[in-house]
Amino acid sequence: MELFASPLACSLASHITALEAGLPVRLRFIENKKTDDGRDFHEIAANGYVPALRLDDGTVLNEGASVLQYLADRKPESGLAPAWGTIERYQLIDTLNYLGTEVHKRLFQPIFAPTTPEASKVAARALLEPTLDYIARRLGTRQTLVGDSFTVADAYLVTLLNWFGFVGVDLKKWPTIQAYHRTHLARPAVAQAMGVELAERKRRAA
Repeated sequence: MELFASPLACSLASHITALEAGLPVRLRFIENKKTDDGRDFHEIAANGYVPALRLDDGTVLNEGASVLQYLADRKPESGLAPAWGTIERYQLIDTLNYLGTEVHKRLFQPIFAPTTPEASKVAARALLEPTLDYIARRLGTRQTLVGDSFTVADAYLVTLLNWFGFVGVDLKKWPTIQAYHRTHLARPAVAQAMGVELAERKRRAA
């Protein structure tokens, strides 16, 4: 399998998941919509965004929620996704949908997109703290979003919490979220994935 990614983008969650599961996934970074061998990324992923997971038979998955769950389901013993048919699996889907639509797309896409009108950026920024208030209530005092072990939902939330810091939101106002973030940043797979992606980011900036 090949995972097409951009450093510290939402694809970081899929990178973390592949490492957590111990899957033989080749990481390939995209830059300016080009693959590492110079191909137009749109030839692989029609949407042109990451993550994209190309399976050994050539099938491509191109949405974060599907990529995360596919990777988790390759190693069900990892516990990265609850079993299909359980209420916990539907709670996982519920959580991934929330993170993908209400946090990722509604907040950060307008903030990061260079063509977003300034008024829209201001409106999105106004939602950052209320969103963290809600996540804090949803998380409570637990260290995982679904069940009692690390899942793909946590891989995604860790990625998004990095973005809150990037846009200047100090997580100290939400002690449970700050503790959650610090705990999971210390996970070996998270630290390894972030180390690789930070190195790639630095390489590009050099």
